[in-house]
Amino acid sequence: MAQDYNATLNLPKTAFPMRGNLPKREPDVLGKWEEQDLYEKMVQKNQGRPMYVLHDGPPYANGEIHLGTALNKVLKDFIIKYKNMSGFCAPYVPGWDTHGLPIELKALKSIGVENGAISPVELRKHCKNFAMKHVQNQMKQFKRLGSLGHYCDPYLTLKPEYEARQVEVFGEMAKRGYMYKGLKPVYWCPDCQTALAEAEIEYENDPCDSIYVKFQVMDDKGVFSKLGIDPKQVYFVIWTTTTWTIPGNLAVCVGPDYEYTLVKAGSEYYCMAVELVAPTMKAAGITDYETIGTFMGSELEHIQTKHPLYDRNSMVIVGDHVTLESGTGCVHTAPGYGVEDFEVCKNYDEIGILVCVDAHGKQTAEAGEFEGMDTQQANKAIAAKLVECGAMLATERIVHQYPHCWRCHQPIIYRATEQWFCSVKGFKDDAIRAIESVQWIPEWGEERIKGMVRDRSDWCISRQRTWGVPIPIIYCKDCKKPIINDTTIKNIADLFRAEGADAWWTKDVKDFIDPSVTCECGCKEFTKEYDIMDVWFDSGVSHTAVMEQYDCLRWPADLYLEGADQYRGWFQSSLLTSVVYKGKAPYKAVCTHGWVVDGEGRKMSKSLGNGIMPDEIIQQYGADILRLWVASSDYHSDIRISKAILQQLSDAYKKIRNTARYILGNLGNGAGFNPDTDMVSDDQLHELDRWALIRLDRLIDKVHEGYTNFDFHVVFHSIHNFCTTDMSNFYLDIIKDRLYCEKETSVARRAAQTTMYRILRGMTLLLAPVLSFTAEEIWGFMPHGAADDTESVFLNQMPEKSGLVADDAFTEKWNLIYQTRLDVNKMLEEKRNEKVIGKSLEAAVEIAVADDAAYAILSENRELLEKVLIVSSVTVTKTDAAENQYIITTAAGEKCERCWMYSTTVGEDKTHPTLCARCAHVISE
Repeated sequence: MAQDYNATLNLPKTAFPMRGNLPKREPDVLGKWEEQDLYEKMVQKNQGRPMYVLHDGPPYANGEIHLGTALNKVLKDFIIKYKNMSGFCAPYVPGWDTHGLPIELKALKSIGVENGAISPVELRKHCKNFAMKHVQNQMKQFKRLGSLGHYCDPYLTLKPEYEARQVEVFGEMAKRGYMYKGLKPVYWCPDCQTALAEAEIEYENDPCDSIYVKFQVMDDKGVFSKLGIDPKQVYFVIWTTTTWTIPGNLAVCVGPDYEYTLVKAGSEYYCMAVELVAPTMKAAGITDYETIGTFMGSELEHIQTKHPLYDRNSMVIVGDHVTLESGTGCVHTAPGYGVEDFEVCKNYDEIGILVCVDAHGKQTAEAGEFEGMDTQQANKAIAAKLVECGAMLATERIVHQYPHCWRCHQPIIYRATEQWFCSVKGFKDDAIRAIESVQWIPEWGEERIKGMVRDRSDWCISRQRTWGVPIPIIYCKDCKKPIINDTTIKNIADLFRAEGADAWWTKDVKDFIDPSVTCECGCKEFTKEYDIMDVWFDSGVSHTAVMEQYDCLRWPADLYLEGADQYRGWFQSSLLTSVVYKGKAPYKAVCTHGWVVDGEGRKMSKSLGNGIMPDEIIQQYGADILRLWVASSDYHSDIRISKAILQQLSDAYKKIRNTARYILGNLGNGAGFNPDTDMVSDDQLHELDRWALIRLDRLIDKVHEGYTNFDFHVVFHSIHNFCTTDMSNFYLDIIKDRLYCEKETSVARRAAQTTMYRILRGMTLLLAPVLSFTAEEIWGFMPHGAADDTESVFLNQMPEKSGLVADDAFTEKWNLIYQTRLDVNKMLEEKRNEKVIGKSLEAAVEIAVADDAAYAILSENRELLEKVLIVSSVTVTKTDAAENQYIITTAAGEKCERCWMYSTTVGEDKTHPTLCARCAHVISE
């Protein structure tokens, strides 16, 4: 009976599955991590190492996570895991923003009552329950992504100790004179009935009617009459897109350094900027006109015009905010509806402030016949009235960017109300200097946030709602003066730390304010401010409320990482509070990511039907594929995702997984491979093995560089290319013969196993921060030396380089061999197509070399070339041709039944007549 030589081969064998089946396997890994308390073990093991703090920007505890949230959390997880595996102790305390209007509105809806129909304490109880429910839900979703962190005790902005520190920060800012209460136009949402901060505004395209309105001159101060023109025939023409604000008009503002002229059309004269005459008259449909005289804007100051709808004057004033980009150069000025209008009118004592809309956005009695109308109704009615009284010069339908509330997505209004403000002006220079001390990634982030801070004068921090931290101010019952000092702030902070902010609604002032507190007027009785703080102030103090109150953290943070919208949000609110409270920025570096869009670059939306939820991806592909999507992207700009992109990444994942599986199969067959006893020394490695380890060293350098610079796409592409180009297409292909056919315990085979083991171990560690579930799975299947912590891949450090050196000669030689293999493979493929050969081992290759130096290298390595090219015979000759020539013929000799190589030694061994000499020797040993 013929011997079964297949049984003598060292064929790969492993229980590591070919299919990832990630949706099913990953939950088991999560269960293991929970059981191990892996995060705490990882951080504990790294105690004593340099600390690295990535401070988590708190997501909002409202609804399911979306792909943008998943992107953010996965990016942070990459960094936390890498830092903990590369010589740092990197704790990560996740947090949630748990106050604010969206939660309050959802809570009101869930209990079926209107605002005001339930006591504040009861409403706050429902809000807290709602927030905590979503914290738990999102926490579960974040863990499913593979995120490791201090989830057993996350930071929440509703925790008593957090609220207490928030009060202390407010107190410090107030003590330095930066907090004040004043009447000023603010963004106001009629739908939500509260003031909004700039960071709570989103701009959307809004179609509207722009109007050109005539204000008749009543007193020209002699400017026009000296030209022989009757002032009553002169009209200043204003332009606005907010018709509803016309009742609030108190002035017409011109640019002091611009040139103005009178445009005569029929019997009327229209005053406007010289540069804007043509577009204005075109809008009015007037072609027959002439211009008369020119005036500097400064000459027009104090001219009196008549309001077109009311029996009052609107004075002409000057302001540097006037531009000639659109309109007429004569700006409709209503100080109750705009910050610039408000500021410029403060220069004129005779101009007061008029607000004709209420908290619901409806016109008040001051608007006369328009009382009770909402914005849209007022727009139509006021426009009709202007036409009726002859004051409308023109209307134009336009589409412009208009601010909307980020919560309800309804258009907002500007409305002057009494609010609490933080005066950024007072410490703006300090904030700019702090910005300059920070590393911004990308670099353009520095100029973006600088510009935003430079343009900011006041931060409106009060909100007319219930669910939040109350502004810690008490008022004198008699003179109404706000009282804020070290004693009151300490009393309130102590109260909140002990009982939480709910105590503001349940305790009387006398129960927590020290009896020594007395108003300047002598009164010792006080009332409370019931407005709450802006949620951006809540999250903006997290740098001290979290980093200085968790023992495992320290201040300042090494990194903040959030979406690019946070330049005007969390990055800025954190910076402003920190500069006052701590004297410098709360972060050493800030990194931003872009938005998730579909495969065609479109924003995801329900209307387009192109949205993908993280859970969909996880259920179909697994969290590791979602993590691979994050790693594969240049996330600083918009990140595309689609089913096609996910499928491509799934294919790339298979290449990495199969590379690991192949190596595991060749380490796990036979008696296996024990790194402590079976590894060979470097001097016993084959030169090809050394080449592979040097390529691994280069990979380690490249991957470290990618992780360090937060360029995770470099990490992914480097590892993927290594698996495809260096391993599958070259090294692992070439060593198959040595692995399968040499004696199991031979030095040659052990050298290949040693190399593969070092590559697999290194690659698994490098992959772990990105493909966390798969790396943990590989780590559980692979053999380990005594130095490894086998409990988890994350309890180990990144791989060290081999220390092998590739000199110029080595590099030149292997570059030549690599290129030769590529060239020969093309020729072999041609011969296969021509049916000259089947498998490459049927071929004999003659390489006719043109270059002398190349000939010397190749001719000296003929036997090595047979292994590299996976052919049965190689000869190297010299040629006078300009390029190398490759001649493929069928190999001489017989095919060895065991290794399939063609050899003239087949049949020499009488015991094993169908084997070549090498295989016969291996079998006989």
